[in-house]
Amino acid sequence: MSKQYEGKVAVVTGAAGVICSEVSRDLASRGCFVVLVDLSLENAEKVAEEIRQNGGECKAYSCNVMDKAAVDALADEVIKTCGRCDFLINGAGGNNAKCQPKIVEFDPRELEDDRPEDLVGIYNVDMDVFENIIKLNTMGTVYPLLAFAKYMVKQGGGSIINFASMNTYCPLTRNFAYAMSKAAVANFTQAFAAYFAKTGIRINAVAPGFILNPRSKLILGTVEEGLTKRGKDVIDHTPMGNFGSAHDMCGAIRWLIDDEAAGFVTGITVPVDGGFLTLSGV
Repeated sequence: MSKQYEGKVAVVTGAAGVICSEVSRDLASRGCFVVLVDLSLENAEKVAEEIRQNGGECKAYSCNVMDKAAVDALADEVIKTCGRCDFLINGAGGNNAKCQPKIVEFDPRELEDDRPEDLVGIYNVDMDVFENIIKLNTMGTVYPLLAFAKYMVKQGGGSIINFASMNTYCPLTRNFAYAMSKAAVANFTQAFAAYFAKTGIRINAVAPGFILNPRSKLILGTVEEGLTKRGKDVIDHTPMGNFGSAHDMCGAIRWLIDDEAAGFVTGITVPVDGGFLTLSGV
């Protein structure tokens, strides 16, 4: 494997997740020192151990990306320990079923005190969780961006990758909070890219399509073993006829962080979706 990133340091938030653990392994295999950041130190250490077993270099940290003081302290510690940060992969984020209705259109019964227990509309979801998901996906990206950009400015440049979604372009049914927050990611990626453009920092985003992971298999099924109705709807809307894998994200990220390959690219969001966005559904 080419050691194209030897001497570079990458910070990856959400590093224990399916996509960002794979991105972390990929960057480490190419010579990058990877700082693995996750809410669960135990899970981050599992990924770190895999990287070390394969000859890579890394260090794991626990951090709540919604806690600005904790993120600032993490950035200070990383710079103190590693000396620099060349790449920030802002992968921390998520969704929660408690803020998702179970129906796809308004039902008057959701306003009634004696509504059926299994009828959960937008008026019946947990709004504290709703708000928390918006904060996780927005401020949980903004806080690391600002904390590490401060040091990138001093070192003369760097590359930041945020995580958008298919929901960025058009909200999927029942995903109100998640869609709102992921639409915001694409918007503030542009705003921050313009703001930092003359510092040598490039800021872009990727928008994963439907990537297979244990949770998505339960919701969507698989092409090989059988699809749920929702899974069939997704595949029917995906020209390439399959779900993606975590590894499919690595090439787009490698391109975006590469100053030679993408040195004049900033402020964009790149879909990695098997063509999902090319079909209107009509």
